[in-house]
Amino acid sequence: MWKRLPFRLRGYLITMTGVLLLSPDALLVKDTQVDVATFMFWRGLLLGGVLLAIAALRYGRALPAALRACGPAIWWCPLAFAGSAWAFVIGNRLTSAGNVLVMMNLAPLVAGLIGLLCFGQRLRRQTWVVIGICVTGASLMAAGEVGQGSLLGLAVALFVPAAIAINTTVASVQKGDRQRGVDTTVVLPLGCLAMLLPAIPLGGVQLPSADDMQRIALMGLLLPAAYFLIQTGPRYLPGAEVSLVMLLETLVGTLLVWAWLGEVPTLLAFVGGGLIVAAMLLSGLRDLYRQRRKAAAGAPDAQRLQQKLAEQESAAEAGEATGHGEPGSERH
Repeated sequence: MWKRLPFRLRGYLITMTGVLLLSPDALLVKDTQVDVATFMFWRGLLLGGVLLAIAALRYGRALPAALRACGPAIWWCPLAFAGSAWAFVIGNRLTSAGNVLVMMNLAPLVAGLIGLLCFGQRLRRQTWVVIGICVTGASLMAAGEVGQGSLLGLAVALFVPAAIAINTTVASVQKGDRQRGVDTTVVLPLGCLAMLLPAIPLGGVQLPSADDMQRIALMGLLLPAAYFLIQTGPRYLPGAEVSLVMLLETLVGTLLVWAWLGEVPTLLAFVGGGLIVAAMLLSGLRDLYRQRRKAAAGAPDAQRLQQKLAEQESAAEAGEATGHGEPGSERH
């Protein structure tokens, strides 16, 4: 069933699942009283330990080769991952949450521009329209909380969407096999290392209170799966579309705060959330309609043909390696 789904739909489902797991993060951060350095040290340590264990279990001795296969992403993605985490926390301390959210909502737009200008990665007109609608909706959701804040806080918050865009776009342009991009989830432990190292000279190596440690430990259980799935998204989607799906965190996070803390969203929040859901739902339905119409007209499924060709070539290479058959005989 999973293999029958279009690659784009797989990417959306994977990323959406990761965003849903990430959504409670804002609640846990808000309810933690430790200073920024201590918070980032323990967050990076616990998150990195789990992600490293996952990578080691998946690749074993092939892990160094998997890291080398990431190319430039082995440097850019960890630094961007750590930078977005630090900027998000510091930005929330220096300015209002609404300002940070508005800045974060620029991520899909920034990712689209980086992909186009730096890597020649073109997006469909439909995607640009959906990005515009969702950025508008997410900004409306945050409008009720926007405050003036400090210029430094706004500058730090502006780094969040830039870092997210760099991570998702660089990950999506790395060339993998014919079906998917490179698996850049293996660089996430390096991102966690880059996250916790600056906290050491800032005095972050200290034990939080028991209550705060419980919340940080809970993050260490939820966030590895969330970040693993979100980082997998660029294997199937352009970075701008991954960043677009991440806007759902604003919607789901708002609903969680409403449900758990009783903070009723504003009318603008409901309007903005409705725009996000409607835009992404209509876009998905339009894609499915176009795919079914092409299939009904007898058009071949390019993804199926590509997958079949890759399987035939893999079988041919396996035959050559074992000395059975002529090279390419598997293709007839």
